[in-house]
Amino acid sequence: MGGELVLLHGFTQTGASWEPVRREVGERYRSHAPDLRGHGTASGRRYVTFEAVIEDIATLVDGPFVLVGYSMGGRIALAFALARPERVDRLVLVSASPGLADRGEREVRRSADEALAGEIERSTIEAFAGRWAAQPLFAGQRPKVARRAHDDRLRNTPAGLAGALRGLGTGVMEPLWSHLADLGMPVDLVVGERDLKFRAINERMTEAMLDARLHVITGAGHAAHLENPEALARLVLEVRRPAGRRAEAG
Repeated sequence: MGGELVLLHGFTQTGASWEPVRREVGERYRSHAPDLRGHGTASGRRYVTFEAVIEDIATLVDGPFVLVGYSMGGRIALAFALARPERVDRLVLVSASPGLADRGEREVRRSADEALAGEIERSTIEAFAGRWAAQPLFAGQRPKVARRAHDDRLRNTPAGLAGALRGLGTGVMEPLWSHLADLGMPVDLVVGERDLKFRAINERMTEAMLDARLHVITGAGHAAHLENPEALARLVLEVRRPAGRRAEAG
């Protein structure tokens, strides 16, 4: 057993989305993939805030662990690592960002997120799941991957997702760009080769961190953990020690 591993899912997903990665990791870690507030079995949990979710994560295991987060879960993982650095041995961020640095851009995003939250509340989970999957962000997914992602979204409720968007969305998140150099643990930044927007963001993040590596996963877009779980699991299983500056791996 290699220790404890905590995996944080993205918006509209649940902890079940990590099953392919957990199978690949096997018994080499004791893995935990919770449903975050507003999602799955935690759809009704209130209040949905970064502070509350950070407290939830802190109670999952005793002692330090490897922390992996995807998209929204990656932003939460980054916030957790900065708030509780002594708990994180290593940080793996998949298609994540430190938020929006520009105040005006954040306000525009917050307004858009609020409008979308209202639309979600007036929708059915089936209708919204289909709408969310149709974004260009997920273009190119194999049918099997898309079906599995759709089935996972159906574990949610409109009210839960609306609450998560209002409490954990990019528009309400305080940007963390200026704190990236404070991370003392090894960091792996992961993006899919088709996800050009997040590759550019993660290249900037890599330059701002002290001990970070950027990995580009072949055959994947934004949801690299669903599209190539084997590659992500291999990366998670690598032994990382505090080292030099950075390297890029494919």
